[in-house]
Amino acid sequence: MSEVYKMKIAGLERELPLCPINDNISIGAFILFGDVELTVAASKELLAKIPEFDYIITPEAKSIPLAYEMARQSGKPYFVARKKLKLYMQNPVSVNVRSITTDSQQVLILDGAEGEKIRNKRVIIVDDVISTGESLAAVEKLVAEFDADVVAKASVLAEGDAAQRDDIIYLEKLPLFER
Repeated sequence: MSEVYKMKIAGLERELPLCPINDNISIGAFILFGDVELTVAASKELLAKIPEFDYIITPEAKSIPLAYEMARQSGKPYFVARKKLKLYMQNPVSVNVRSITTDSQQVLILDGAEGEKIRNKRVIIVDDVISTGESLAAVEKLVAEFDADVVAKASVLAEGDAAQRDDIIYLEKLPLFER
């Protein structure tokens, strides 16, 4: 059995498997996919902490359930910054990103039609975990292309140094684990 980190998130006990990212550091793998109970509870707690907004934006893919549930609870629409260009996209805008959990550089793309809906609107950017902040910064660049006002950047967990940031809203701190 692999090592796990036990923590309480939105009042619920969870065990996160520890996964090595290099020879010295492991991270706690936090996956919302399939955990409806935690997704609902975390969404409710995050919505209680954020200011008034018009739209939710999230990077693909692990945070999509969170964005959906926050949209369902708030009644506000959400959009996904996609990792690949889709045929339906009109005048897409893209930025490059490198995440701690991905081996290679990726691209995030926002459909231009969706971008026009957020133009000059109040948006929140949500992610499951903020660690290095690279995905968050990429989404910020995308919404800036449409002059959207980012009123909050929120996540369920802030990992490592991200927990020291004063520009994000999160529910719990997730440490990095030295090996």
